[in-house]
Amino acid sequence: MDPDFLKQLFQQEFTKIVAVISKSFGLQYIEIAEDIVSETFLLATESWQTKGVPANPTAWLYTVAKQKTLAHFRRNKIFTDKIIPAVQQSEPEAESFDDFNFSQENIKDSQLKMLFAICTPAIASEAQIGLALRILCGFGIDEIAEAFLSNKETINKRLFRAKEKLRSEKIELELPSEAEIIKRLDNVLHIIYLLFNEGYYSKTQNQILRKELCIEALRLALMLSTYEKTNTPKTNALIALICFHSSRFEARLTNEGDFILYEQQDEERWNQELIHQGLHFLKNAASGDELTSYHLEAKIAQCHCIKEDSPEKWAEILQWYDRLLVVNYSPAAALNRIFALYKVKGVKAALVEVKTLQLEDNHFYFVLLGELYKELDKNKAIANFNKAKILAKTTLEKEIIQQKIDAIKSAMA
Repeated sequence: MDPDFLKQLFQQEFTKIVAVISKSFGLQYIEIAEDIVSETFLLATESWQTKGVPANPTAWLYTVAKQKTLAHFRRNKIFTDKIIPAVQQSEPEAESFDDFNFSQENIKDSQLKMLFAICTPAIASEAQIGLALRILCGFGIDEIAEAFLSNKETINKRLFRAKEKLRSEKIELELPSEAEIIKRLDNVLHIIYLLFNEGYYSKTQNQILRKELCIEALRLALMLSTYEKTNTPKTNALIALICFHSSRFEARLTNEGDFILYEQQDEERWNQELIHQGLHFLKNAASGDELTSYHLEAKIAQCHCIKEDSPEKWAEILQWYDRLLVVNYSPAAALNRIFALYKVKGVKAALVEVKTLQLEDNHFYFVLLGELYKELDKNKAIANFNKAKILAKTTLEKEIIQQKIDAIKSAMA
């Protein structure tokens, strides 16, 4: 039996089964749901190795998971009836067993409600991402620990506290009321955005994990677009943003896993299907009056899907960055805007503005200074790149900066 097949199946179906069980019986049983799914996959591994993989492995998993779930809650109900009758009402009623199913409609509904439950403001953003990776994306504790550059013990504690918060706050698996859904949706979209960034600008060296994080972020965002109440312009803008960035994912790496700078990427390796999908969702995002940072970042990402380095392209990018800084200022956006300014108005104009930022603890700040000084003073450029390399936190970032240093030294030779 192919281990990769089982791992992929686990990642896909773990999330669905946990969501359906939790929706049917309550979030207070989320850990029981995880245990049942783990037991189901353990049984699958043992059974399929000797008897072979069934014709419909997904249906096999759903059947076994349902049997195990009902057996657990029926046993638990007998225990409660005999020993703790005072709390009988807190247990799932028998009638709910008839509504417990793994239809595609119920799976999608359960996952959507789980997404809103996990993204409650009662839980810190980092814990929300961890829960989303575990419960909605099917990532193992080891993989989550690697994504956060942490260890299993820390991640387990973080997830435990987050689940306790779900219980103590009595968070329900339900969509917010129509009046509140937009407010709650902002938090949901933000978590998906952070999840995507963790993959696209990841600190981990695991290239497969990085790609899977991006895929899961896109899947969750697309799920939101299938429901009328959550299929908003800002949802479509986020999907467009993810599509445009993801379209260049394969072109960012060599076959050996080395990073390829944007200007050196092979445009033929860009995923045109994702670019067209991005254009489709960006068109959908144009309805309504709200202009969010997702809209503006999507427009910038769309421009970067045009490889030609024309003045018109950079003028448009600069325009979008100017508007983005008004809507949602960040040091990263400010630095990127100055690079666009350099492309439009030249080095001197960009240097005047970059020095006003004074981001001395930000390695991207020194990367930008290095880029600007390449045309004026190559030694200053190397000095700034070296500062950036010292501040960079990952091996991959240091390697990219070293590539820039080597290119300058080669030109000077």
